[in-house]
Amino acid sequence: MRAVVIEEPGVISVQDVPDPTPGPGDLVVRVRAAGICGTDIHLLDGELPYDSYPVVPGHEFYGEVVEVGQDLDRDRVGRLVTVDPNMPCHACAECRRGRNNLCERYQALGVTRDGASAELVLVPAGLAYDLPSDVSHLGALLTEPLACAIHGFDVLPRQPQDRYLVYGAGTMGLLMSLLATDMTSEPVTVVELNPARRELAESLGLRAVASPDDIDPDARWETVVDCTGAVPAIEDGLTRVRRGGVFQCFGVAAADATIQLRPFDVYRNEITIVGSMAVHHSFDRAHRLAQLWGDDRLAPLVTHTFGLEDYSTAIDTFREGSGLKIAIHPGGVTDR
Repeated sequence: MRAVVIEEPGVISVQDVPDPTPGPGDLVVRVRAAGICGTDIHLLDGELPYDSYPVVPGHEFYGEVVEVGQDLDRDRVGRLVTVDPNMPCHACAECRRGRNNLCERYQALGVTRDGASAELVLVPAGLAYDLPSDVSHLGALLTEPLACAIHGFDVLPRQPQDRYLVYGAGTMGLLMSLLATDMTSEPVTVVELNPARRELAESLGLRAVASPDDIDPDARWETVVDCTGAVPAIEDGLTRVRRGGVFQCFGVAAADATIQLRPFDVYRNEITIVGSMAVHHSFDRAHRLAQLWGDDRLAPLVTHTFGLEDYSTAIDTFREGSGLKIAIHPGGVTDR
């Protein structure tokens, strides 16, 4: 089969690699579509604390089951599935206390194991969620990022009328903002440097500003969420939290990034600082919500489609910030 391979940080190619063979408890999925995420860029640039090269990227995807392990029901062949890429060990201290997303032996398809930027991908059957035959293509593609956003809200100590300030109007920033609009009657404010993304945010009913300088310096929010992973945004966002409020590090920063923080402000203002790691009991809710939202709400978030052979061009497009979610179709750009 054809697959994208990150051979080492900064080195990527499309190669012929052996087709996956299912073992006990495995499915082989023919990939319909895979999304490119900021995590893929960190992986390509060697900015994650995992030494798993060479590796096939792609952790946001859906597709059709084409083969199953001998111990599995062959009725699953032909079914469409979306896949939770996270592979907890179920044995470490964190897994045993029910926090599988914090597994001490972290593994994930498309990050430490071969993922879905390929024609076929090997998937543990327990990670696959069956989709209806009339599934929305966009809903299926966006299930994994939406599951991450839902988990982000699960860990927020929120109240019904909290006001939200979100840094970044990329795919994740917009998903977090859309979830916030469903929870409050107050307008959600988004800080975004890219004018095209600001325009899109406005079209979705959000209040978008070009920089923190455009915000009332005395304004404070109950909930501030950084979806950029950028140190300047995080440092600014921490100053925008209302007393008793919460700041969430949602975006993925480089593993060695550091920020300047005044601990006295955290103490004096009783600010809660919380992270959000991947998916935790949110995948099933995400694929149902994605179908409920429908294409009208999700379509603006998927802006580019490329075939597998054009993966490098897709990465360049992502880096340029000229789009949002970029879809890779291993079967060709007309594959649905």
